[in-house]
Amino acid sequence: MHIGVPKEIKNHEYRVGLTPQAVAELVRNGHRVTVERGAGAAIGFSDDDYLAAGAQLAGTAEAFAADMIVKVKEPQAEERARLRRGQILFTYLHLAPDPAQTEDLLTSGATCIAYETVTDVNGRLPLLAPMSEVAGRMAIQAGAGCLEKARGGRGVLLGGVPGVPRGKVVILGGGVVGANALAMAVGLGADVTVLDKNPDVLRRLDAQYGNRINTLYSTASTVEEQVLGADLVIGGVLIPGAAAPKLISAELVSRMQSGAVLVDVAIDQGGCAETSRPTTHADPTYIVDGVVHYCVANMPGGVARTSTQALNNATLPFVLALANKGVKRALTDDKHLARGLNVADGQLTNAEVGEALGMPVQTLETAIAALPD
Repeated sequence: MHIGVPKEIKNHEYRVGLTPQAVAELVRNGHRVTVERGAGAAIGFSDDDYLAAGAQLAGTAEAFAADMIVKVKEPQAEERARLRRGQILFTYLHLAPDPAQTEDLLTSGATCIAYETVTDVNGRLPLLAPMSEVAGRMAIQAGAGCLEKARGGRGVLLGGVPGVPRGKVVILGGGVVGANALAMAVGLGADVTVLDKNPDVLRRLDAQYGNRINTLYSTASTVEEQVLGADLVIGGVLIPGAAAPKLISAELVSRMQSGAVLVDVAIDQGGCAETSRPTTHADPTYIVDGVVHYCVANMPGGVARTSTQALNNATLPFVLALANKGVKRALTDDKHLARGLNVADGQLTNAEVGEALGMPVQTLETAIAALPD
């Protein structure tokens, strides 16, 4: 199979779909890989590294001419215009809050597989997990910086100092993002409370951290109470494939402490606060009712080398399966990879996306059966 790796064009996005090591593995399996010139240069993967791995170097058009396109971020409008019927697109999509992208992918006729809805035998999301780990850890790092007075924050040090209270961190969701944010916040010595609707998640975190953290079952009243007293709120909730639930209303934001910080990691799926809107690494924050909002939609891109390596560790087995078997057999053989199928030959195939956008959905079985052998 011919595999294309374009350079990412989203604002301050330096990750790359395949590392040179991943390219070498694909070449060893008999595949041809075309990498856009400079695709990994910003994070230390030079064109010479890709040539040594067996890749061909080319421009944007040639990279998008391949049978399968492997990216990191959802394709931007100009990239979507390059897609064609019969191509495979393997990347993060986050379609639920993005009707324009969804319509363009349906029009293209391409087979689009989303990293964030591929599952594993335990129902987890193995291709989302590495970036959720990074984003969770970065959320505390970013939030701690935003709490500085010069950046609009309350002027609070999360770990405090002897004789002065620690900063209060409230984490909404105890999944991968929340657990990693929790580890960082505890490490800094903050006063941390995590909320979740799953008692087993709360038990696991309590068993791990004991009296170093507070765990609370998430209800509207507990969310309100904790958010109003927080210095830093981390939004780490996720419904796979669907838009994030709005746990924080605009009215609640208006009553938060002036200078408090909200880091909405759920922004890729629309955000968990009514006041959240996507921002970029170039302009990461804005203030609503005195509350600093950090809503960067590609947070892991800020540590792009670490993120790329972690992502490739998870995606490479699936890329190999798609390349070695072809898309129809690969999806037929692996029901977990099949759950990543979001768009196929002009049909939407993800129920959660369809519900979020009010669009009709084709069943996975029907969509996969209609793919060419």
